Amino acid sequence: MANINEENVSKLIGEENIDMIAATSVLQLRASEIRQTDIKWQSYLQSQMITQRDHDFVSALDHGKKDLPDKSPEECCSVFINLLTHVSKDHTIQYILVMIDDILSENKNRVRIFREHNKTGQVWQPFLNLLNRQDEFVQHMTARIIAKLACWHPQLMEKSDLNFYLTWLKEQLKHNHIDYIQSVARCLQMMLRVDEYRFAFLSVDGISTLLSILASRVNFQVQYQLVFCLWVLTFNPLLAEKMNKFNAIPILADILSDSVKEKVTRIVLAVFRNLIEKPEDGQVAKEHCIAMVQCKVLKQLAILEQKRSDDEDIMNDVEFLSNRLQASVQDLSSFDQYATEVKSGRLEWSPVHKSAKFWRENAARLNERGQELLRTLVHLLERSADPVVLAVACYDVGEYVRHYPRGKHVIETLGGKQRVMHLLSHEDPNVRYEALLAVQKLMVHNWEYLGKQLEKEQIDKQAGGTVVGAKA
Repeated sequence: MANINEENVSKLIGEENIDMIAATSVLQLRASEIRQTDIKWQSYLQSQMITQRDHDFVSALDHGKKDLPDKSPEECCSVFINLLTHVSKDHTIQYILVMIDDILSENKNRVRIFREHNKTGQVWQPFLNLLNRQDEFVQHMTARIIAKLACWHPQLMEKSDLNFYLTWLKEQLKHNHIDYIQSVARCLQMMLRVDEYRFAFLSVDGISTLLSILASRVNFQVQYQLVFCLWVLTFNPLLAEKMNKFNAIPILADILSDSVKEKVTRIVLAVFRNLIEKPEDGQVAKEHCIAMVQCKVLKQLAILEQKRSDDEDIMNDVEFLSNRLQASVQDLSSFDQYATEVKSGRLEWSPVHKSAKFWRENAARLNERGQELLRTLVHLLERSADPVVLAVACYDVGEYVRHYPRGKHVIETLGGKQRVMHLLSHEDPNVRYEALLAVQKLMVHNWEYLGKQLEKEQIDKQAGGTVVGAKA
């Protein structure tokens, strides 16, 4: 089993131990209350719901015999599995789970009690079943115990059980109003340190879920925990290479720009560094650098340099990132800039769009990699709500058609013509104007005539006149 080496996470380990308390405070406060509960084990024995052995063992633990799990590990496992299986009352299940969690928290090696001394062969099922209970404390204390059993033992969790558990965690994250979201994130922080568990998380669409939540408004503690999850994921070179396919860099760049908490700044910078250092494909690392430049990360680095944080890790990462991003800018071609801007989904009226030379030289390159850039443009025309993005995308589609001989056919095949025509009725006048020009380019055959018409319309627009459509 390949865990991240402790030296690799030593930067944040001290702070994370503190954050662990904050991250599970709702769970821990409730657990403290439950520990004070007096469970009538005798009544369970009299009703024959538990055996005499179960009664004696759990009663002994209640009366302070804390070394029992170590002295009788097989009995300990059997008793607690039997209790979880035969007791139904929520408040008693809560108490049993707190007992199990305390046993594990006192000594990590005690996970072997439940992993190696379970004679039923059903290590996970008694716990996984509890994730379906209605009681939220039962669900989330169970999730915490599962994470410990899965991460503190050398034998990996089986695939089907693992996928069920990770899917449950992912779905809980989507309900980010719940009291226990920080506890859910803490479970993921533990799980994703195990390399094999990272790919299982990818397979249940976990990375896109993390990023979609980070793109919404969450408190800084959850923000920190989820970015931490991304950080540990990027220690794997393959996942570091895939990360920006989920639009990670623009989302993290926004967090960096808005961050007022130093620990959030630090963890975002650490992710950015991994996205450059960890990929084995140098071209991917270069693309990540370009994406960061496109998302104005250099500006944020300059601000951080001026602030001169006392945190040495922050300043080391700022220096590393600044050097790498500035070097990538020097090597950047105009097409690299354009491709990065399109992939980021953040189109703006940068000089490259209005350059006739650029389109003459590069229009055909939009067909590369299975028309990746064209497909992205069409996707933006369909999904973006930003008028600037829509206007620029319309303009680019028109310029592609104008400079690539088979452009009209390609755009129609991709559904771009329909999307542009739909934007003719957009509420924003600039979007309507650019959509009209793009439609004209899609329809016209006489480029010389169109050129004169476009020039005239531009003059009319600047003068505040009415745009007159050119006829094909």
